[in-house]
Amino acid sequence: MSLQLVLLLAYLCALTLLGVWVGRRVRTSGEFFVAGRRLGPGLLFSTLVAANIGAGSTVGAAGLAYRDGLSAWWWVGSAGIGSLVLAFMVGPRMRRVAAEGGLHTVGDFLERRYGRLVRTIVAVLLWAGAVAILAGQLIALAWVLNVAVGLPKAAGCLVGGVVVTTYFAAGGLRTSVWVNLVQVVVKLAGFSIALALALGRAGGWDAVAAANGSESYWDFWQGGASGWAYLPLLAPAFVVSPGLLQKVYGARDDRAVRLGVAANAVVLLVFAFVPASLGMLARVLHPHLAHRELALPTVLMQDVPPLVGGLGLAAVVSAEISAADAVLFMLATSLSQDLYRGWLRPRATDREVLAAARGAAVAGGVLGVSLAIAASSVIGALSVFYTLLTVSLFVPVVAGLYWRRTGTPEALAAVGCGVAGMLASHLATGGAGFGLLQPPFVGLVCAGLGCAAAVALRGSRPRE
Repeated sequence: MSLQLVLLLAYLCALTLLGVWVGRRVRTSGEFFVAGRRLGPGLLFSTLVAANIGAGSTVGAAGLAYRDGLSAWWWVGSAGIGSLVLAFMVGPRMRRVAAEGGLHTVGDFLERRYGRLVRTIVAVLLWAGAVAILAGQLIALAWVLNVAVGLPKAAGCLVGGVVVTTYFAAGGLRTSVWVNLVQVVVKLAGFSIALALALGRAGGWDAVAAANGSESYWDFWQGGASGWAYLPLLAPAFVVSPGLLQKVYGARDDRAVRLGVAANAVVLLVFAFVPASLGMLARVLHPHLAHRELALPTVLMQDVPPLVGGLGLAAVVSAEISAADAVLFMLATSLSQDLYRGWLRPRATDREVLAAARGAAVAGGVLGVSLAIAASSVIGALSVFYTLLTVSLFVPVVAGLYWRRTGTPEALAAVGCGVAGMLASHLATGGAGFGLLQPPFVGLVCAGLGCAAAVALRGSRPRE
């Protein structure tokens, strides 16, 4: 048994035990959903970084850099740009609305602002997208375990699903923030050390430049299929993601939101260079990989000392699991609030809602594992989620906070036009879009136009 495997198994067991130990103190749905609204800047920062540095930000981004070069920065960098908007515009205002109204989920906000119909439609869309992103995290974890110990993909997906479901179901957000704190330390240390050593193994940046001399490979703005076009796909999603907004709900005040979310944004903007660099190094060290998403785990297993490789693998595992628990958080809270309490048992007790949330977490874990086994690509799975999130939720949330004239018709118009515009663009172009107008951006524009048109039509009607 290799040293890397021993360290990895010990780390997974430690995370699970920590989560179960913290979760045993969770007795109410308020503690499960919003951690009692007591999170300061530090804990909010750590849980957001843990959620945002996941499969796409590590295994997926390194795979993009292996194929396309430096422009893969935009996959993670776009998340950092979106997080700045969340920190200073949407986040503080949303926290105040949630605290004043006793809201636990984004669905609660949508129902309060627009009514139950809008809440239900958006919830159904996001359930489908959330299962896709959970699958993406588990696929990435499976790639790591496959390279590390030869574990088949299906078994790797199952291991990851069991770990994250166990500790999250124990205590929800309260469990996650403490487990995430450990994961963030491991991530930042592991990736920083691994990058320095892998760069030395490759012979420095001069050697990397000599091996990959094409101009497009070093183009920061656009190279291959990667580049700034990721901005309209990803940045809005990181402003209105239910999983992130519900973490903001747990902040104790606006200052905690501004400091915690902004610090998270800065880390993302800097960290975006790390997986991009590791992917480019992998292209030099291993130019003939069977799959580009094997780039990061291969470097960690073959190009750094075993102890560092074990730490690096633990960092990757932390990334996938922490992002997976953020998705389970979104699924569990939405299913228990939007479906169970919203439709099935409106008068359910707090204890019953808590039990439903834990059951929903288990159900979400099962669905995520099943889809992960069937899907093939981390980036492909994540793109489904980010696209649905952008076109269905961005306009209703932002307009609901800042535009008093928006109501139920306007929100429905935004969701309908956004999804329809995105699907039409995707089908008409085979997913390629119209030049710079990618399907997610087309959907976002259609959502905004649909909302504005509905406001104008209502304002033009004659008063009785």
